Amino acid sequence: MPNLDLSILVVDDAKFSSAIITKTLRKAGYHDVRTANNAGDALRMMENRRVSLLIADWLMPEMDGLELAAKVRQLDEMNNHFTYVILLTAREGVEALAEAFDRGVDDFINKSEMAKQLLPRVYAADRLADMQNSLLLANQLLLENNRELMELNAVDIATGLGNQRLARERLTDSLRQLESRGGATSYLLLGVSDWHKLQMQYNPSVLDELASGIARRLRHLTRPLDTVCRIADNQFAVLTQFNTLEHCTSHCFKRVHDGVNLKAFKTSAGFISVTAGTGIVALDASQQIPAPQDIERCGLQALHRSQDTGTLSLVRWEDVAAQYAH
Repeated sequence: MPNLDLSILVVDDAKFSSAIITKTLRKAGYHDVRTANNAGDALRMMENRRVSLLIADWLMPEMDGLELAAKVRQLDEMNNHFTYVILLTAREGVEALAEAFDRGVDDFINKSEMAKQLLPRVYAADRLADMQNSLLLANQLLLENNRELMELNAVDIATGLGNQRLARERLTDSLRQLESRGGATSYLLLGVSDWHKLQMQYNPSVLDELASGIARRLRHLTRPLDTVCRIADNQFAVLTQFNTLEHCTSHCFKRVHDGVNLKAFKTSAGFISVTAGTGIVALDASQQIPAPQDIERCGLQALHRSQDTGTLSLVRWEDVAAQYAH
């Protein structure tokens, strides 16, 4: 169904022609239809209120349809908007049309075929303008979201994951939730043991590709509600919630450990294999809830044991709490 709220501007120095077009559009149900007698007036109207469809005569005094289309594209760029431009023309020929497309025109209506072509072309313009503006809006929202994350310094630029700051915040939230609602939580720390060696072999852009590959695989190997962060060049943290501590076993994390260690990562320098250790700290509310820093230190010790032994290292907080007592 056509969008009868489509904002349309008709520009033609011949008032009779613009009146015919406006009447046809209004008869079809379009109610937001404005007219301008020249390109200058059209631009001023568009500056005051954007339009989704511009229908303009190619041949106009002072500023023709091609010049107007170029000005509209500049205006669109400033406003993060897309205006679908249709020119009315009696001209034919591949060269003329090619020039118009290069100048930002989207479509043409031959004046001799106006009665047949106008509404079908407007229906098509409606769909394309809506799709393009929806994409522009989505992209703008994404940019604003990324900007907010960057302002908060909570994102790792290379991988798009949260960084150490976000990992600390989410760990703090998990511990508060554990204290108030019960259940169990775990803090997994995965570290690439041979990162220094890889730095000697590959340039930084390849290492960024590798880090992004690890990030994608970790997101794939973990649950949707788990938090995955890159807290250092060679270290990734995963925070997970469980119903009870009994559900938190080494088997739960084996696929993460094996998934990083047993399958190479594709980069522009070819496939790269890594050796990674995985340390996990698991806890519930049966004991006093520790500080986030204590969990992080315990996780780092578990990671070092994993790197030394080549196997997963999972520790229960209740078994090591005394080491971190203040």
